[in-house]
Amino acid sequence: MKKQFLVISMMLILILSACSNGSSSTDSSNNSNDGGGSTDETNPAAERGNEIVVGVSGDPQNWDPIDTFLLDWGTVAISVYEGLVERTLDLELVPGLAESWEYTDDKTIVFKLREGVEFHNGEPFNAEAVKFTFDRLLGEEGQKGPQYSNYTSIENVEVVDEFTVQMNLNSPDPVLITKLAGYGAVIVPPNYVQENTDDHFNNNPVGTGPFKMVSYQRDQETVLEKNENYWKEGLPKLDKVTFKIIPEASTRLAELQTGNIDIMKRVEVAQAETVKEASYLELKEVGTPTVFSLRFDTAKEPLGDVRVRQAINYAIDKDAIISEILGGYGKSISTFQSELSFGNNPDLEPYPYDPEKAKALLKEAGVAEGTSLDVFIPGNDGNFKEIVQVVAFYLEEVGLKLNINSVDNTTLISDLIPKGDAGHMYRQGWGGWTLDYDNTAYLMYHEGEQWNPSFKNDKVEELLEAQRATVDQEERKAIFMELTELLHELAPEVNLYQAVDLYGVNKRLQGFQPPHDDRMRLEEVSVE
Repeated sequence: MKKQFLVISMMLILILSACSNGSSSTDSSNNSNDGGGSTDETNPAAERGNEIVVGVSGDPQNWDPIDTFLLDWGTVAISVYEGLVERTLDLELVPGLAESWEYTDDKTIVFKLREGVEFHNGEPFNAEAVKFTFDRLLGEEGQKGPQYSNYTSIENVEVVDEFTVQMNLNSPDPVLITKLAGYGAVIVPPNYVQENTDDHFNNNPVGTGPFKMVSYQRDQETVLEKNENYWKEGLPKLDKVTFKIIPEASTRLAELQTGNIDIMKRVEVAQAETVKEASYLELKEVGTPTVFSLRFDTAKEPLGDVRVRQAINYAIDKDAIISEILGGYGKSISTFQSELSFGNNPDLEPYPYDPEKAKALLKEAGVAEGTSLDVFIPGNDGNFKEIVQVVAFYLEEVGLKLNINSVDNTTLISDLIPKGDAGHMYRQGWGGWTLDYDNTAYLMYHEGEQWNPSFKNDKVEELLEAQRATVDQEERKAIFMELTELLHELAPEVNLYQAVDLYGVNKRLQGFQPPHDDRMRLEEVSVE
């Protein structure tokens, strides 16, 4: 009965919040339900031709692969750049610009490269381009960017012949192949990069992908056109793809309803039924490696006390949030990784909802009734605005006051979190792009990493290094099981849910599959 009362109270809070805040994206989305999506309308995008328009929420601001870490970059850049290794929409690792690879020992990999491939500017793809790419990534310029730390196991790349390279490692790297399917390792054209300024390359990318970028207006739109010389025969099928930057979900939905865009990324839960109601639209959902948490800055009291962190975990009913706020479009998690991740511990249960235990732990830790905590969240995430309002309600029930601060997402990720200026708690979304817990755990819990302003534990450090020292996957799995149990106990965050992404798609599109990892592969897409 008490849980039912809390859920009802929680929903009343959200209704009152929506009524009192006319500027929230969730409120705007609900308003749009009144005015569009009639099921008997003809398709408003039917005459667009052999091109599509995609509505996305953010712009990566920089197209140089060594400078980026944002999912919004991968959404578009996957159509422009390619790496030696690819990950399919079904998350399978397959040959990309490398036809094959072979470990000659634990620290040496030989790659046979694909012949006859050209960059968009006509430069040939070859071994020299691969060497240049990794020399740049691992050199002075690359060390300034966020991608460098993912590839430090690479000592150097040697040219064996025009279409063969040898990658020499300074230590075994059990996740290097999957990293090579990631953002930072895409291959860039040497002459083009050297002949142009850094600013030019930041805004005018050139790769080998199925589409080439022909226009970019920051924070407005990116236009891609078909690469007529693409090495995959018969692809791409579309002549043109335009990505429009539309931060507000309510505006993206209106553009989808009126046919101005064909794909809406990040449909909010409150908008799902509106998409379903339109005869010419389809709602597509996909499980993702992305997880969301409220991470703690353990340097800020009282969060240095593990009892307080555990208390906050017990105070929040994560299952109610998933069912009531996310409409079931989410999955519970015990640690900061998804079920798609190698290293996920299936036997580890999330913290149960137990407000009485939370109160007892807070009392034991000497936390006074009414203690105030600051939380920072991105202002353009309507779903999370609702979630954090509910979290505030739950914490109030155990005697804590939560002050909610909304800021620009780029400012939060790039500035406030790394500097330790994101309050006691902050929203952290993490894609786990390697589908290996190393990518999450090392960057989140290793001392000194960009997105770990304060957490440190000697045993965690030891386990992080141990799993990187072996290529034996069974040994690594055992280490991860121990690590996840330790982190569960230390509670450096409140693990909320694994995301299920929603896409609104015009039915004129054929062959569109929503990506697990935000990287929207469009070369196989066609239109009726």
